[in-house]
Amino acid sequence: MAEHMRGAEIVMARLRAHGVPQVFTLSGNHIMSLFDAAKDEGPRLIHTRHEAAAVHMADAYGRLTGKPGVALVTGGPGHANGAAALFTALGADSPLVLLSGHAPTTEIGRGAFQEFDQAAMARPVTKDAWMVESIETLEDEIDSAMALAASGRPGPVALSLPSDIMEADGPAASTSPPKVPRTAAVDLSDDAFSAAIAWIKEAKRPILIGGPRFCQPALRPGLFAAADALAIPAVIQESPRGMNDPSLGAFAEVLSEADVIILAGKALDFTLKFGAAPHVAEDARVVAFDPDVAQRTLATNAKGDLALTFDTDPVKAVAAMAETPDLAKGRDPTWVKAVSDAVTYRPDAWAGPQTAASGRLHPLDLTRAVAPILDRHSDAVLIMDGGEIGQWAQATLSAGRRITNSVSGSIGASLPFALAARTIDTDAPVIAIMGDGTVGFHLAEFETAVREQTPFVVIVGNDAQWNAEVQLQVRAYGEARVFGCDMLQGVRYDTVMETFGGFGAYVTDAADLPEALDAALASGKPACINVELDGRAAPVVRRG
Repeated sequence: MAEHMRGAEIVMARLRAHGVPQVFTLSGNHIMSLFDAAKDEGPRLIHTRHEAAAVHMADAYGRLTGKPGVALVTGGPGHANGAAALFTALGADSPLVLLSGHAPTTEIGRGAFQEFDQAAMARPVTKDAWMVESIETLEDEIDSAMALAASGRPGPVALSLPSDIMEADGPAASTSPPKVPRTAAVDLSDDAFSAAIAWIKEAKRPILIGGPRFCQPALRPGLFAAADALAIPAVIQESPRGMNDPSLGAFAEVLSEADVIILAGKALDFTLKFGAAPHVAEDARVVAFDPDVAQRTLATNAKGDLALTFDTDPVKAVAAMAETPDLAKGRDPTWVKAVSDAVTYRPDAWAGPQTAASGRLHPLDLTRAVAPILDRHSDAVLIMDGGEIGQWAQATLSAGRRITNSVSGSIGASLPFALAARTIDTDAPVIAIMGDGTVGFHLAEFETAVREQTPFVVIVGNDAQWNAEVQLQVRAYGEARVFGCDMLQGVRYDTVMETFGGFGAYVTDAADLPEALDAALASGKPACINVELDGRAAPVVRRG
């Protein structure tokens, strides 16, 4: 083994040691040494068409695997483009590391090409962001960034890599696996937890709410298994629509009845109406397990003495609760059923075909055609994005592996999400449902998918408008004041995919959609099904 390595080689050697199989990237002046370093031994570089797409792909990798995804972009405007996507990852508790090229250290402050304070830009939307200043510390800093992204409350980390440090010679990187950060087990028998245990034992109507981290496929089952052991109802909150998340049915109607709310890595923020009455009972108690002091402070500020917060791993806290003797003793099963009935409730009017003879499908007829595929493929990855169409999908479809646009409320990431999902699992179907507004954010990634041979199925609900904003205008100002939110009628996103070499289908009749879906899956190509959609407001599920 060589005694010395270029900085770029050290970076790639440490990514290999961390088991990173691929890096999502877009080339640029500041990072070509890193491309060169990856050529012979990897990791695989998946070259995208926009830096934000690369970060969204790393985000999806983090959400689906629980391990940090890695994005690599050039400095200056490349970093700026990529940093915008970090907000989506932050809202999803998604572990990722953004590696950005940077002006050389010898030119900082002298008006270097594309020079600016990249760390300062990224810091508000990351767990931390900094610039490497020495090749001697480079190996440790790569390890630190990877560890920080995955530890505590997972999230994005940004590390800027000056080009002169990447080209310089330094001590050869270790090839040994990194030390995995470990958190201590949670012992709820410790005196520090005694008050929380007492509250939970006394509760008549407790509820367990998991944060976005529990959407990870490996963690979701554990949350609900623990809830069953505790005889406590549980939900996961990941949507910017909060208590009105249609995937949670009529949950908003029962939350106000809870007397103890257990927050496992879930912020008491706008998605829970800040814990305020009447949405949450005035005297409801809150127990929050969260390693993030800012999130714990939200609970304390909102509920005062009615909140107990603990600086601990929520995953381990949930597991410890399930193993605590007598914590479920005497629990009334009718409360669990009441919450379950509310969460699973969907209006009877949704049953059966919904589309009028207008050549535009009702969103329910779109999702109804997708459901049998998910039923046949328990390993399928379902991605739901967009303002209104994404909510219809969340209300009616379920999958063991699913990704939404997160608490951030941002749209447009679903194409990169789908591409990343296919690189993780080369066999399971990947289906992404989005609107025509959403698909435009990263339409050029159709080319990436064809070039990288990563087949997935994109279903575009095409209503020729920014429908979420149209619905806001209608509610706030009236239909006569709808303005500035229209798009071209009849745009054929399916033919765009065909132009790049993928599969395309155009659907105006609900009866034709199942056949189009089967043909798309059978094609073995990236596929786009353009569905003419009857634009309408997303559902707000209520039983009254």
